[in-house]
Amino acid sequence: MHTDDYKALDGLAIADLINARKVSIRDVAEAAIALIEDCNPQLNAVIETFSQRALNADCADGAFHGVPFLVKDVGPSEPGLLTEAGSRLAQGLRAAAETPLMTRYKNSGINLVGRSSSPEMAFNITTESLLHGPVHNPWNTDYTAGGSSGGAAAAVAAGLVPIAHGNDGGGSIRIPASCCGAFGLKPTRGRISYGPAMGEALNGFSSEHVISRSVRDSAAMLDLSHGPLAGDPYWLPEVNKSFLSALEAPPAPRKIALMTQPWDIARSDPECVQAAQQAARLCAELGHSVEPCDMPLGVASEDYIAANGTIWVCNIAAWIDDLAARTGRAADEHTLEAATLACYRSGKRASAVDYLRAVAIQNQVSRAVGDFFEAYDLLLTPTLPQPPQLLGTYNANAPLADGMAWAVKLFSASPFTPVFNMTGQPAMSVPLFLGGAGLPIGIQFAARFGAERSLFELAGQLEHAYGWNRTLPL
Repeated sequence: MHTDDYKALDGLAIADLINARKVSIRDVAEAAIALIEDCNPQLNAVIETFSQRALNADCADGAFHGVPFLVKDVGPSEPGLLTEAGSRLAQGLRAAAETPLMTRYKNSGINLVGRSSSPEMAFNITTESLLHGPVHNPWNTDYTAGGSSGGAAAAVAAGLVPIAHGNDGGGSIRIPASCCGAFGLKPTRGRISYGPAMGEALNGFSSEHVISRSVRDSAAMLDLSHGPLAGDPYWLPEVNKSFLSALEAPPAPRKIALMTQPWDIARSDPECVQAAQQAARLCAELGHSVEPCDMPLGVASEDYIAANGTIWVCNIAAWIDDLAARTGRAADEHTLEAATLACYRSGKRASAVDYLRAVAIQNQVSRAVGDFFEAYDLLLTPTLPQPPQLLGTYNANAPLADGMAWAVKLFSASPFTPVFNMTGQPAMSVPLFLGGAGLPIGIQFAARFGAERSLFELAGQLEHAYGWNRTLPL
């Protein structure tokens, strides 16, 4: 299979060719591996390639039969798979068991061809770990690919794989999708189980899913990976229709709120404001009702950011203690980046009262935002308030005394995405625009709790009407 043909197809189209015996699983794997070997030195998105495994794979007969796939360095695992969380503390750590999500991915038919890069502990809006180095944006390698699923997004946008695993605890699917010009959806809390090892991740902030080039690949993979496990703390109503079927017909007109400025946390770059306004016009052309309306947080913006930071640093502290115990290494400046070490120390200093106050703010925000979505079907914002930034802008190894200061820096620079991790609602970034510097600008849409179908319906309509399946020259 020629690499140009491979890069032009999404995952479901590749599976169709394999099932029709027009190409073999090995042919497709050879194309993916050739592209990784050729392009990854410029991107540094793939930190480990499973060449022999992929070339000799006997993939399950699922919807993604034989489709090359990457797993993030933080996420689902199988026995013996390296799972290093982008950190020297966990370097060389291998998983002991297979997670149910990995089993579901394998049952979908994917061919696991490698592992994608993550920032340390997945706590950055860029992917530039000391362990593995920076991931470069395929549109301009001087710029960030976003984080924390930056390796996945860069690989998908560049055509190395059509679909890749990611997870999202504050925007970590949507931010890199925005930076790289890919499609990324964060599902509703509880849609994809974290069992059996965890009931939830990051107080329910984090969700697992994928980054893809097409909407239908994302919808089809959610069909194959969602569903509870016994003992899960959250059980969503059973899905009566497949998510993929949401793309079969244009949606009914939706009431969409347009918000271009992020409360009083930061100001959006004029280019991002213009992109959101243009997206609103496109939605109106498709028959939807769009009106400017700021969504209330229910608390002061500084309290919202502080609560995010407290929950993150407390979780990071527990995670690092666990990794240190498993590896026998000390959690110090020799094993952790400066920002991570500062977060660890802040998390260890936080009291149970600090933590519970943050959880109380999470509840206040969830109630206020939930009330807002009683009046609107969707909220439209820029995914990020600024275009992709130069590598080094969010240097996690610069001297830093306080982990909360790092959290404030990150959440102030990405204010639109974390609110839907806090509330648990589904949200997506769609790759509608390129900015003046030739870098992608993503548009975020969020929906009511459990309403992924509304997002897929609109995304499919936008993709069909305006298109965005670009393959990047490298």
